[in-house]
Amino acid sequence: MRVLRRDKGFSFVEILISIILVGLSITALLSASTSFTMANGAGADLSTAEFLVEQIRELTALLPVMDPAITFDQWTSLTAGGDEPTVYDYDDVDDFNGFDSTSLGAPIDANRNPVTALSAFSQSVVVQKVSQGDFNLVKAASSTDTAFIRVTVTVSLNGREITSASWIRANY
Repeated sequence: MRVLRRDKGFSFVEILISIILVGLSITALLSASTSFTMANGAGADLSTAEFLVEQIRELTALLPVMDPAITFDQWTSLTAGGDEPTVYDYDDVDDFNGFDSTSLGAPIDANRNPVTALSAFSQSVVVQKVSQGDFNLVKAASSTDTAFIRVTVTVSLNGREITSASWIRANY
């Protein structure tokens, strides 16, 4: 009678399969880690952009909608007056129409100071008169039959739009 003897240990095929499985697992983990890192970076950029939108909203929250020195029926301009105004000359919300922080080299905070640590970001503001019956209907800047404006702030990172937000203000 012959006794079969089996060697203890792993065969070459078993070792090869285990190496392939470990390699695939490591590849999947690295791919997932890269995806999570990219998503985290995009989330951080979005959070910073939302912060910069809120800085403009806070800056304009207490400003009058139009220049207090003119009457409502004279309100036909949506830009800052004077030659070469600076952001410090903007004394009402409609002065911010056309504002773009790229000319300053950095976005601004609620105190009108440049935030140089975030110089890759930029803020742009559009102020539009809107119909008092339909806030989606934009009126001409020379229109005197509405007391409502829509302020839209767009924040970009290196020229690529990250977020945009709008709100309505009433001239009362």
